Amino acid sequence: MAVIESTIATGSAAYQANREGMLALIARMRSLEERARAASAAAKDRFHKRGQLLPRERVALVLDPGAPFIELSTLAGYMFDVPDAARSVPGGGLIAGIGFVAGIRCMVSANDSGIDAGALQPFGLDKTLRVQELALENKLPFVQLVESAGANLLRYRVEDFVRGGNIFRNLARLSAAGLPVVTVTHGSSTAGGAYQTGLSDYIVMVRGRTRAFLAGPPLLKAATGEIATEEELGGAEMHTSISGLGDYLAEDDRDALRIARDIMANLQWDRPAPDQTSHRPPRHDPEELLGIMPMDHKRPVDMRQAIARFIDDSDFTEFGTNYGPATVCGHARIEGQAIGIITNNGPLDPDGANKATHFIQACCQSRTPLLYLNNTTGYMVGKAYEEAGMIKHGSKMIQAVTSATVPQITIYCGASFGAGNYGMCGRGFHPRFCFSWPNAKTAVMGGEQAAETMAIVTEAAAIRRGKPIEKEKLDAMKAQIIGVFDGQMDVFSTSARVLDDGVIDPRDTRKILAEVLAICREAEARNPQRMQFSVARP
Repeated sequence: MAVIESTIATGSAAYQANREGMLALIARMRSLEERARAASAAAKDRFHKRGQLLPRERVALVLDPGAPFIELSTLAGYMFDVPDAARSVPGGGLIAGIGFVAGIRCMVSANDSGIDAGALQPFGLDKTLRVQELALENKLPFVQLVESAGANLLRYRVEDFVRGGNIFRNLARLSAAGLPVVTVTHGSSTAGGAYQTGLSDYIVMVRGRTRAFLAGPPLLKAATGEIATEEELGGAEMHTSISGLGDYLAEDDRDALRIARDIMANLQWDRPAPDQTSHRPPRHDPEELLGIMPMDHKRPVDMRQAIARFIDDSDFTEFGTNYGPATVCGHARIEGQAIGIITNNGPLDPDGANKATHFIQACCQSRTPLLYLNNTTGYMVGKAYEEAGMIKHGSKMIQAVTSATVPQITIYCGASFGAGNYGMCGRGFHPRFCFSWPNAKTAVMGGEQAAETMAIVTEAAAIRRGKPIEKEKLDAMKAQIIGVFDGQMDVFSTSARVLDDGVIDPRDTRKILAEVLAICREAEARNPQRMQFSVARP
C-alpha cells in the first residue's frame, strides 16, 4: 500500500478562493450548455405540431435509460457563430457522445435540427470528424440521427467543402472496419449530405418526413427543367420501395428509433460484461478537487493531492520519486482498472523527461494505459538545462509519447504550455481521449512572457537601426499581445475550437476515466475482422 495522505487545508483562504473560482467556471460552462439546449428546445412546438421529436428527445429515446452517456465537445463553436458572449450558442449544431444502445456501447451523433434546421454551425465539421475518429479508434458502432439543412451557405468556405469529404470517407472506413453504421434519417438529407444517409449499413426512414436527394425541386427545375415534388424525388416511401436506399420504413420518429434499437439488439456484438472487479473508492473526498487547483497557473500545486481524490483507495505507487521530482509518475487503479499516471508539479527538466520516457516505455511493455494530467509551463530553459541536454531528453519523451502502443488519455488540469503540451500528450499527439478541467490553460507560452519577448526583440531592432524606442508604442504592443494570448488560452476558447473532447467537472474525473478506460479495454479486446459489414448498396 502506498496511500497518499491529504495535505489539503480545506478551511484555508487559498482553498476557499480556489473552490469559488472553480465553481464559477463550472457554472459558466453549464449555463452555456443549457443555452444550447434551450435554443434547440425553442423549436418544440413546431416539431411536435408536425409529429416530430426534438433532437435531444431522439437521443434520449435511442439510448438505454439510466446507462452512462459521455457527451462530447459541448462548447464547440462558442463565440464563432456570433462574437457576442451573451448570444453565442455552442455545440456546433451537433449532439454527440458515447452511450449504450440495446446494451451495445456506441457513438451516437444527432444533428441538432432545432437550431438553424440542423445546418452545421462553426466547428461543427471539426466536431463531426472528431467523433468519427473516436468511433474508429475505439471500435464503436456508429448511430447517427440525421436531419440537416447541410452547410450554411451564408458562411460558405471552400476549405470546409473540401474537408467535409472526410465525413463520408470516415463513414466508409467505419463500415470497412466492421463497425456498423446505423442511420435514422428523420428529415432532410440533401445534396452532399445525402451520402451521410447513403454511406450507412442500415437505413431507417420516416414516412412523410424523410427527404434524401442530390438536388431539391428548385435546383432540379433550374438545372434540368424537370418538375417534381420532394416526396417524388426523395421521400421515404420512394426510397424504401423503388430506389432501395432505405431499408426500413417507420411511421414516425418514435417508431424509427424503436427500429434502430431493434437493429442494434439483433447484432452479433459483444456486450460489456458486468464489472466483477472489487475496488475501494478514494479515501479523500472528490468534492475537494474543487479547491486544489489554483486559478493562477503560476501558483504551485502538488498534483498527488488531485490524484488521491479519484484513484482507488488513494493508493498510488510512485515511480522514481527522488529523480526528476517535479515530474510525478506512478501506478494506480480506477474502479479496478490499472493505469499509469504522469503529471507535473512544475516544469519538465532533463531528469523528469528521462523518467517519464522510461515510465511510458514500461507501461507499454505491461500494456497499461497512460493518463497525462497536464500542469506544466513547459520544458526548462537556460544555459545549465541546455548543457544538460534538455532538447535531447525532451525529444526522447516526445518520441515515447508518439510511439506508445497503449491507449493514452489526457486531461488538462492546469497550465499546458510550450513543448510541455507535446511531451504531455497534448491534442496534437492524438490521445485516445482528451478532456479539460474548467481552469485549464493551453498556449505556446504565457501572455506576459510572449509580450516581454517581443518587446526585447523590438527594442533590439530599434537599437540596430539607430532609432529611438517609443515606450508608448511598446506598451501598446505588449498589451495587444497579452490580450491575444489571454483571449485564446482558456478552455472556453480551446474547447470551442475542438482542441479537446470536452470540459468536465473535476468531481466527475473518476467516473469519466472509469468509462473511457472500459471503452479502451473493450476496443483492445475486440477483433472487428470477424464481423463483416459493407457500405455497398444493392
